[in-house]
Order: sequence, then structure tokens, then C-alpha cells
Amino acid sequence: MFRLMCITAHPDDEAGNFGGILSVCHDRGIETSVICLTPGQAATNRGDAKSDRELADIRRQEFAASCAILRVSQPIILDYPDGQLHRQEFNRVVYELTLRIRQLRPHLLLTFGAEGGVTGHPDHSMAGVFATLAFHWAGRANRYSDQLESGLVPHCTQKLYYSSAEFALPNRQPISFPPPTAIVDIGDHLETKISAFKAHKTQSPLWPLFEENARKQGRREMFHLAASVRPGAHSSENDLFADVNGSD
Repeated sequence: MFRLMCITAHPDDEAGNFGGILSVCHDRGIETSVICLTPGQAATNRGDAKSDRELADIRRQEFAASCAILRVSQPIILDYPDGQLHRQEFNRVVYELTLRIRQLRPHLLLTFGAEGGVTGHPDHSMAGVFATLAFHWAGRANRYSDQLESGLVPHCTQKLYYSSAEFALPNRQPISFPPPTAIVDIGDHLETKISAFKAHKTQSPLWPLFEENARKQGRREMFHLAASVRPGAHSSENDLFADVNGSD
């Protein structure tokens, strides 16, 4: 069975940026996991939450509801501080993500590029930087070798993709996207993606903008192949699992 891992920064990223491919993968019998680094407690839109802690609890529940709609096999939400990923001890975060990769052994890893996705959010940028290093280090026995003492083994994820797009959200600072090398037709899963985003009820002020842009993009999600265990040039893809060996 193929396995796909998605590493994000906030609850709602899984739907807004990766909802189509996650839903498509479920229908193909692919095991999916989402690792969200923060519970989103610093969000501008807060619903009825009276404190950061209360908002974090609510957003954890919303994340679970969204992942249920997307049929994510393993939804995982961590407890790093929202809006402060650039201030975290770098080695600590990469260590934890490397451990998760070695435990879950994905064939593909999806995350943000350093530009921060369509919003350019610095937490998105940092999630992508952390995930990229974990992608490379999880396969090396001389990185975090203490993790291997409990029976884990190094794991080389076969492909790393960054989310890409043709346009940024309005009124943002300039964003230079990684060029799309894969365009996936998500078909009717567009509606599932929108429904999953709307499971984040605290973020309801963002629903109209999200839906407008999701429908503008249409039944496509775009990705940039950032790294691969298979050397040489890669042609444009419409299937992220093209040339992936599913035996591991």
C-alpha cells in the first residue's frame, strides 16, 4: 500500500492547500497522514474562544472533523506555538518530524515551499523548511541515530513535493511560487475540499474568500517536485505516485 504524508503549520492548511489530493488518495486506497505543527491558537478569527488555550482546543476538534471528511488515515496535531515557528529550536522540530517519518514510512511527502504558500505565512515557510530537512535526514543512519536504538530504521521517502499555485491571495506581499511540475485533477473532490475547509468553523470569515479562490483554481491542485530518490530529469506529471516503488 502506498503512503502519503503531509506536513502543515495550522489547522485548515490540510484542507485549504492539500484537501483535494488527500481525498483523491483515500479513494485510491492510499494511506494518508497529516502532521500539523501548531493548534492554531494565535489565529485572528477566534469564534467564541475566550483564550488561546480554548481556541487551541476548538481548533483541534475542527482539525479532526476536517480530516474525517478528507478520510485522512492518521491525523496528528502537535503543540508548537502558532505564529512562532520561526522562533523554535530548529533541531528539536526537525528531530520530531524525522522520527515521525521513520515511524510512518511515507512514500511521498507534501509540504509548503519556503515562500509560504498562497498566503506567504511565515509559519508555512518554516513548516516547509523543517519538513524538507526531515525528508532528507530520515533516510540517513548518521542523523539522530539515537532514534534507531529502539528498533526504527532509516527511511528514504521517495519524493518531496511543495504545494504550488498560479496566483496568490489578494493584498499580499510579492510571492514567487515554485514552478508546478505536477498538476493533479481532483475532480469532484473539489467539493470535499471545500466542505473540509468549512469544518473549521472558527475560520468562517475566511470561507467566502477560500471558496472563491478554490473554484477559480478549479479541479486542479498543483505541486512542485523538490526532491526524488530517482536521479535525472523528470517529466511533467499528473500522478504524484508515478515511478514510486510501493514495496517498502
